[in-house]
Amino acid sequence: MNTPDYRRIVRDGLWDNNVVFAQMLALCPLLAVTSTATNGLGLGLATSFVMIVSALVISVLRTQITPEVRIPVFVLLIAAIVTLVDMAMNAWLHELHKVLGLFIPLIVTNCAILGRAESFASRQPVLPSLVDGATMGAGFTAALVVLGAVREITGSGTLFANASLLLGETFGFLELTIIPDYRGFLLMVLPPGGFLATGFLLAGKRLLDARAKRREVVVGAPVHG
Repeated sequence: MNTPDYRRIVRDGLWDNNVVFAQMLALCPLLAVTSTATNGLGLGLATSFVMIVSALVISVLRTQITPEVRIPVFVLLIAAIVTLVDMAMNAWLHELHKVLGLFIPLIVTNCAILGRAESFASRQPVLPSLVDGATMGAGFTAALVVLGAVREITGSGTLFANASLLLGETFGFLELTIIPDYRGFLLMVLPPGGFLATGFLLAGKRLLDARAKRREVVVGAPVHG
């Protein structure tokens, strides 16, 4: 068996094959909950946990699940994990649970989780699957937080507002006022602002990728002389 390329796995999850900015998946929760960076962080961490645990369980059971029933089994496993996450958040992070509402159980329908289960965890050993789940989750969380931060700063001039209330007092240090005495730009915290911010971030990633590709071409060009 070939040795897994962990460097490639990490880069795919965080950047090249990012759930949001490359695969264009999970856009519904992305646009719905990212009015603040705090909401984005909360949903991102919950989704990452589901990704990691589902990758672990499916990789362990991959030889026991027959190809004919793999998709229903994957969905049931992911749904069970999401249910446990939903109950845990309701018990210990109740305020955040109320804010995120329906989008916690809807993690089950996140195509990225099922997609990674089918394309990676069901075909790879445990350790690479865990790394893949963790990095894909981290990439998704980063996308949620960045989009939430852009919308929150431009919309209200704050960053990670109510973190101590929604995530617990430990996260109180995240609460910042970026623009004092800012009256706010309501559009950015409404759905149209989510579409605008997402479009600009997608364009920014494309520009960075194109610049990196041009740099690779220049570096790899043969030297004549």
